Amino acid sequence: MGLIERYRDRLPVGDDTPVVSLGEGSTPLLPAPRLSRRLGVELWLKWEGANPTGSYKDRGMTLAVSKALEAGAQALVCASTGNTAASAAAYGARAGLPVAVLHPAGAVASGKLAQTRALGARVLEVRGSFDAALAAARELASRGTHALVNSLNPHRLEGQKTAVFEIVEALGGEPGAVYLPYGGGGNTTAYERGLAELGLGNVRLVAAQAADRPGTAASAIRIAEPAHAARVSETRAVIATVDDAQILEAWRALARDEGIFCEPASAAGLAALMAGSGSSGRVVCTLTGHGLKDPAYAERHAPDARVVEPDPDAIAEALA
Repeated sequence: MGLIERYRDRLPVGDDTPVVSLGEGSTPLLPAPRLSRRLGVELWLKWEGANPTGSYKDRGMTLAVSKALEAGAQALVCASTGNTAASAAAYGARAGLPVAVLHPAGAVASGKLAQTRALGARVLEVRGSFDAALAAARELASRGTHALVNSLNPHRLEGQKTAVFEIVEALGGEPGAVYLPYGGGGNTTAYERGLAELGLGNVRLVAAQAADRPGTAASAIRIAEPAHAARVSETRAVIATVDDAQILEAWRALARDEGIFCEPASAAGLAALMAGSGSSGRVVCTLTGHGLKDPAYAERHAPDARVVEPDPDAIAEALA
């Protein structure tokens, strides 16, 4: 069951809304026993890489595309550093709508770009930053030819808030704190909305951004000017800043201690927790995307394979 059907009573859909779904949502909330002992908290990991296209973007995209189809849209457009593009391409294909993707030149991880192209989207590389690509996408949408499916589309945030509902349901109560990456800020405002709708005013919300926003290796949050910065400032969110070395440390810890291979930006929230941002008790870190989104990062930072002869003694020696 997709999240629109699961949370129909909490979403802006009606009986006539054509539901475009790939079975998104209902992602695992995993205990992290080794990191819990290391950090002195009860840590849980909301694994959004288990969504159909490998990222949390599917939560908002199912609703945005469903509502676009309901409104009679003939095509979709987005600007993206990768995950929105892949999600828009998948849900556009599911809906039978052409998708135009604008991405900043040289700033998208190879896995995301390959995924988007394979799904049939028309991919255009913009000479400039993500912000320039987003401005162009908004202008194209204003002409009435394409529906914008970036997080500026309010239906995206409505879908993304459902992650909060799932966290609370899985825990059987509220967490003390929730940590998540902060790129454009849409997910932070969506989490705030979900917490508010559940009346959870005491939950600490921490949004972790890269110290070098336009140059970070964590490409999913490589956004110089967050589109939702003003809204984020109005939320309860505490903004934490982490550098690429801290993100790498958290990324490695997730893989080696808990068996979760995420893309680098997904580790930003844990990086903030590891840096000592003042949380205790029951803590949730949202991991927003799968590691296969950015295989080049893993190739740079994971140990190399060794070449050995097909001989048990040689293998045992190599493993010693």
